[in-house]
Amino acid sequence: MLIPLTLLALTLSATPDAGAPSVAPVTAAPGMPAAPEPNAEAKPPDVTQLPFTPDSISQLVTAHQADIQDCYEKMLAARNEKLQGRLMTHFAITAAGTVSGAQVEKRGTTLKDKGLHACVVGVLGRLRFPKPPDGKSHPIEFPFNLKASE
Repeated sequence: MLIPLTLLALTLSATPDAGAPSVAPVTAAPGMPAAPEPNAEAKPPDVTQLPFTPDSISQLVTAHQADIQDCYEKMLAARNEKLQGRLMTHFAITAAGTVSGAQVEKRGTTLKDKGLHACVVGVLGRLRFPKPPDGKSHPIEFPFNLKASE
């Protein structure tokens, strides 16, 4: 039995929280952007305690939205301009609850920065989800609406 997964888009702000501590930037090999380390401030829910539902999948992706925002902020800093747009991501949740095949889809994506795409794919690849009860892999499409705050 397949579980329908309809997920809402996240709107992320590129304005840092005034009270948040500053974090040293993550460096990568020349030409290869690095995904940020998992956000230590936000503790994601325990996947072993969650059911495999659209709500829990959305909850787990949302728990890592600060990591996606970090990717976006790095892209903005590198370009020194305010851009906004959408990333349509696609990945599969495997029978083990891991992510496989994470990618940014061309269809539905308006932010065409390869470094941003690579960073977001790195974040998605580290996510863990509840194991599907049917023991099968489930494809997911998840949109991110990224916008810089004024």
